[in-house]
Amino acid sequence: MALKHSFEKKGNQLFKFRGQIPVVLFLCAIPAIYLSKLECIETYSWIEDVLLVIGILLSFLGQIIRSIAIGKSSKQTSGRNILEQEAKTLNTTGIYSIVRHPLYLGNFFLWMGIVLYAGNFWFVIIVGLLFWLYYERIMFAEEAFLEREFEDEYLNWADKTSAFIPSWKNHSKTEVKFSVKTILRREYPGVSATIIGFVYVDFVRNWIVAGEPIWLWLHGGIILFALLLSLVLRTLKHHTSVLKEEDRS
Repeated sequence: MALKHSFEKKGNQLFKFRGQIPVVLFLCAIPAIYLSKLECIETYSWIEDVLLVIGILLSFLGQIIRSIAIGKSSKQTSGRNILEQEAKTLNTTGIYSIVRHPLYLGNFFLWMGIVLYAGNFWFVIIVGLLFWLYYERIMFAEEAFLEREFEDEYLNWADKTSAFIPSWKNHSKTEVKFSVKTILRREYPGVSATIIGFVYVDFVRNWIVAGEPIWLWLHGGIILFALLLSLVLRTLKHHTSVLKEEDRS
């Protein structure tokens, strides 16, 4: 099999399981935290506070990037497909004129915020490299599909738009209006997972330091908030017309 066909096949396989990555990260975080220099964090408590603030800012940046991409995407574009590549129109304006894969860029910052909070430098490096290897295949497969689907339209856009590192050189304003409803309808699972991710890291670290599980009321309150947020928005999405929009996916 030609290398490009092998890359595309592997990318399509990985594409189907991209939603399970947070679970893998949660499991990998346990040995990463265990091997961290926890005595430094115990001695200098401000280190944990700095890691938390920087981690939250990184994850927030990732969510902002995702929200801009999703909130201004028209119907029948790629991004909502789960099992296979699918797109009826090509996004080339707005944030998509700055970077070709803003959703994956947003995911990178979302995850790296939580990974950084784990406090292990090598964990940050390893996850960053694995992220690139994993998503490089997915992006390759996605772009191969888009090239077949849109031909010259895709090639002209790809030639002037960076794949992953944003560039404002050819920025083109989008005519699609920003939709808060779309964000509320589509992003609540990721937001809740990110919130729970930070609590999880803190819980595991406290457990390792103390030698026994320590459940804080703050942990319970934050998780309860995240779960209630998801429950309310999921109910509005599936059982009411409050968040429905005719021209959005």
